[in-house]
Amino acid sequence: MAAITPQKWDSRFSGPVPHDISYYSKCVLGGVLACGVTHAAITPLDVTKCNMQVNAAKYPGLVSGLRVILAEEGAAGLFKGFTPTFLGYSAQGAFKYGLYEVFKDIYSNALGEQASKEYKGLIWCSASASAEFFADIALCPLEMVKVKVQTSVPGTFPTAFGPALAKMSAERAETGFPFRSLKPLWSRQIPYTVAKFFFFEKVVQLFYTHVFTAPKETYSKGTQLGVTFASGYTAGVICAIVSHPADTVVSLLGKPANKGKSLGAIASEFGYFNLCTKGLGTRVLMIGTLTGLQWYIYDTFKSVMGMGTTGGK
Repeated sequence: MAAITPQKWDSRFSGPVPHDISYYSKCVLGGVLACGVTHAAITPLDVTKCNMQVNAAKYPGLVSGLRVILAEEGAAGLFKGFTPTFLGYSAQGAFKYGLYEVFKDIYSNALGEQASKEYKGLIWCSASASAEFFADIALCPLEMVKVKVQTSVPGTFPTAFGPALAKMSAERAETGFPFRSLKPLWSRQIPYTVAKFFFFEKVVQLFYTHVFTAPKETYSKGTQLGVTFASGYTAGVICAIVSHPADTVVSLLGKPANKGKSLGAIASEFGYFNLCTKGLGTRVLMIGTLTGLQWYIYDTFKSVMGMGTTGGK
């Protein structure tokens, strides 16, 4: 009788749901919903935060900043940049979540079954960094439009998406459109995303190891999604602190006074302490809530699609 040759281990087929094209496509759609919807929903916070970074004297705090914008521009001022925010972060979310799942499987298979279990953290970090590299290329042009619309002095730059996009393109010699902000965006988003995915996966793992100690699948979807949100919020707070200096630089690039200046010159003039602290409280509130909701929406979508929630032991 011929010996049976064992099949090679494949990360794509090691879980309860096979990771095929259909699976990855659903992760892409889940990423669109998670990032596009949440970022667009908090546009007022984002408008205020960006202006606090660019003009701290005029917008010293979240509440006072909201009041100034409302007084000068009305409610519409709080939603400047809504369209490029929604479109940009939808594109980013598609690449971020979809490619994260792809790269996790690629790197797991490269290491093999045993090593992929031992070095889970390395896989989470590598996969999220790789995914974000491409996600930021998709996001950058729309992020540049968003920041310019949100931080320009009222009346000096179009607020409607079409005219704003056209003006950014027409003045690309000065604005650097569409990829001048790509390097600071990478420096903001890649550390942010690595922290977002690593700490999310780690906190989920800790929950199911020390708090909910029965097999994950024995808990209700409500409990699993509660773990998802708590883990996402925790990861978001860490992300906000890690990525805040680069986020401030991205905002400062849209300031008219910084036209033509190098990133180093902008950072030096603003002050490195200010880069780390101006608007940080608002960003922690914004990103903590945002990240928790993103993971909650993503995992809810996955659950509805029969794919289960992310992470575990």
